[in-house]
This record gives sequence, C-alpha cells and structure tokens, in this order.
Amino acid sequence: MSSSCIEEVNLKENHWFRIVQELLQTADIEVNGTRPWDIQVNNPELFRRIVEQGSLGLGESYMDGWWECERLDMFFHRVLKHKLDQQLPHHFSDTLRVVAARLTNLQSRRRAWIVGKEHYDLGNDLFSLMLDSHMQYSCGYWKEASTLEEAQNAKLQMICEKLQLQPGMSLLDIGCGWGGLAEYAARHYGVSVYGVTISAEQQKLAQQRCEGLDVNIVLQDYRDLEQKFDRIVSVGMFEHVGPKNYATYFAVANRNLKADGLFLLHTIGALKTNMDVDPWINRYIFPNGCLPSARHITDASEPYFVMEDWHNFGADYDTTLMAWHQRFLASWPQLTQNYGERFKRMFSYYLNACAGAFRARDIQLWQVMFSHGVEGGLRVPH
Repeated sequence: MSSSCIEEVNLKENHWFRIVQELLQTADIEVNGTRPWDIQVNNPELFRRIVEQGSLGLGESYMDGWWECERLDMFFHRVLKHKLDQQLPHHFSDTLRVVAARLTNLQSRRRAWIVGKEHYDLGNDLFSLMLDSHMQYSCGYWKEASTLEEAQNAKLQMICEKLQLQPGMSLLDIGCGWGGLAEYAARHYGVSVYGVTISAEQQKLAQQRCEGLDVNIVLQDYRDLEQKFDRIVSVGMFEHVGPKNYATYFAVANRNLKADGLFLLHTIGALKTNMDVDPWINRYIFPNGCLPSARHITDASEPYFVMEDWHNFGADYDTTLMAWHQRFLASWPQLTQNYGERFKRMFSYYLNACAGAFRARDIQLWQVMFSHGVEGGLRVPH
C-alpha cells in the first residue's frame, strides 16, 4: 500500500491515529511530514498496531514496510528524549515477560548460548564489513578520533593502559568476541591472553586472528573458569549476564583474579534498576539480554572488590553506531545475497534506535575499574 493511502481514509475518525498523533506531536514529530525525523505511513493500520503492541509493534511494522523515516536515529532521539516509550500502554505479553524474568533465570547455563547462536553467529561476513579492522563490536572512544578505526584503536589502548599491562602478565578476556582486544594486548603489550566466548563463529575468527600469538580462545561459559590471572577484562558481555547471575559473575571474577590484580568491566548501563528489556530488541537482536544499572554493579561487586574508577563515555556510542550504520549500508551490495530486505530493515532499525537512545542519554556506556584493594591504591589513567 503506497503512502498516498493515508489520504484515502478519514484519519480524523481514526481513534488509534489520534492517540499516536498526540504522542508524536509532543516530540515535534509529524505523520507524513517533510522533515528527516517525520514518519511516512504506508499502512493506516500502523497506529492501532503501535497502541496495541507498543515497541514490538513499532519495530515489526517498520520491518514489514508499514512506515518509513529518512533519519531513524533522529526519530528515536526525539521519542526517547520526550519519553514517549513510557507513555504507550504496555502490552500484556510484555508484563508477563518481565514477571518471567523476575521468577526465572533467562541467562542460565543452557540459555546463555542462545544469544551467541542467534546474534553473534549471524555471519562473520556481516560483522567484518560493518566493524573496524579489530572487529570491535562495542563503543569506540572518540575523544581525539575522527574515524571508526581511530576510535576503536583509542579504546583498545585505553583499556590496556587502565589495566597497566606489562610483558609476561596473564590476561583473562571474558566475552572475547572476535579476538580483537586479545590480539591487540598480546601484540602490543606482550601479555598472555585466555579468551572465552559462547559464539562458535567468533571463536573461529578469533583463533585465526591470534595465530602465532600467546592467545588461547576457548568456547566456554564464564562460570566454568577456574584459573588465576594478573588482569581480567570484559567488554560488552555483562549485558548478557542477567540480574540473577550478577553475584555469580563477580564471584567468578574474584576467584580468577590474583590478589594484586586489576579487573576492567566495560558495559552498557541503564539509568534505572529494573528488569525492563525492550521487547523488540529482546526478540530480534539480543535474546535474554538485560542492561545493568549502577546499583546492580555496585551491589554485586561490593563483597569482592574496591571500585577504583567509573568512566562514562556513553555519548561516544551514538557516534560509533552511526559509523556502523554507514558501513552497513555501504556494504549492503556485498551482503544482499545472504541477507534479505527484511533483515536490512531490521538491522538498520536496531542501529539507529540504539544511536538515538544514546543521544538522548537514555542509556550509558561505563568502564568500571576494580581491584582487591591492595595497599597503596591505584592511579587509573583516562
């Protein structure tokens, strides 16, 4: 159905349209407007779908081609800045999902492997074209960078400097991804790295990347770790741990870190302490994920560690995501044989929605430094 169909129905008598229109107007978003953040509607049933299904309906209707937007990132920035997501009725299934999350462990040993299979195993072709040469699928550091490559190099260097890596040290990388950090630390700082991942595709590429270096990449659940390391790092993995496992996660880090060791946690963070997960993101992007709050981290780490530093550079994730989206679109001709048009719309929606969320400061990016509190303290560089 073309966008002209919107003119063929009497929207003034459409109850669902009025509800959505009033919400959008508070964020200065127009239906069929001319600005980049305005939405163009291809199916008038969109409004009922949004009211009845909330975030899931909004995302799925975009995947189905029911609406368009020239700049999704600007649309979501306005939606989240004005907290429109909190004004839509919550679908009953969302309520049940939150209740289930509180009662069950969605990140149990058996379920923990789901996100690896459904997201990180999508295909190394996709991620190798979208990401930088280190294949860093986490926020870059843009303080002095002007390109994605520079930002990710700066992030890797900052992590290694914060950890105060020295030749001969052992480094545990919990959730090592495609081995970019492991390779960087081994090559530039002379450390021995043990990396764990739950993605078979990541393991294969990481092993190839780190060939010839003192790096061991293992397909392993973090809960099975039983070694001692001088340093521990975990980048972009804590978002998949889940509140019911936070205490276990820090207990594992504690038992695997030497008495005088350092531990750096790099994670996206939520402003509020709750179990809320966007239902569209949960279904299509990161199954069983949950963003930790500051309270989650402090409460779970308190029995084991001294918090040495808390660094927030969440605004940099907006820039990172938009760089990924640009590279994703530029690489689409090479990807189109393996991924359909609906996947393209889904992945573009995901990248832009997240960029808008970071731009609105609705979510954060934290690097938290921990130690066991050895005498003398630490000087942690930024």
